[in-house]
Amino acid sequence: MTIAGELIAEDPLHAEGADAAGQIPEAIRHPPWLMIGAAAVAVGVLLLGLVGFIIDRGLQLGFDRSILLAMRHGTMHGAALGPPWVKVAMIDVTAIGGVTVLPIIVTVTAGFLAVRRLWLTMGLVLGGTISGSIMVAIVKTLVARARPELTDHLVQVSSASFPSGHAANSAIVYLTIASLIVQIVEGRGARAYILVTTALLVTIIGVSRIYLGVHWPSDVLAGWSFGTLWALAWWSLGAWLRLRRAGR
Repeated sequence: MTIAGELIAEDPLHAEGADAAGQIPEAIRHPPWLMIGAAAVAVGVLLLGLVGFIIDRGLQLGFDRSILLAMRHGTMHGAALGPPWVKVAMIDVTAIGGVTVLPIIVTVTAGFLAVRRLWLTMGLVLGGTISGSIMVAIVKTLVARARPELTDHLVQVSSASFPSGHAANSAIVYLTIASLIVQIVEGRGARAYILVTTALLVTIIGVSRIYLGVHWPSDVLAGWSFGTLWALAWWSLGAWLRLRRAGR
């Protein structure tokens, strides 16, 4: 697996616009990316705003209660599903989407891209992940939804519930990084592996928040949706910039 264009391009910035044969990478050949990115941002913000407004008006979503109770064998404050090791595993998994690990992931990724002199990708990764996390924090403060008290919390939490920060920020960070990396990685198999693995990681992080009883399922669904749309927007911006850089 090679970084597109690095084998022949003297200019590392140019290496991010075309592959080793001087061609536009397959992953970014189809415009109009700016319109797609703008639409993704608009839908993501509208989604969080609409659902947050509904929740703020006191609407209860039936599936929230049903799923949380199912995680406790159908009874309030019951034992968590599965053997004891499942609880331990979920606590470990949820940490991968937490406020300690995610900044480390972004910093390590940015450092690697800087070492490889892939400045465009580094800038997009930093811009997408930092701005997305700020947006999530703002919405959390505005909506201020209480954490579910229907079941016991298996980990300590202190912030507001909507949207799930772990679900939203893990989608923002991991999917943004993955979607931008696949633009400069050669090979369909490699790109598919990166995206599928990342999607599974983001999914299990969100599920862990429900299992641990610290988020309503609607918090997690909103977080996943917003984070995915945010990553799509930055992927689109990256594709547009690469096309411009390649002179197409």
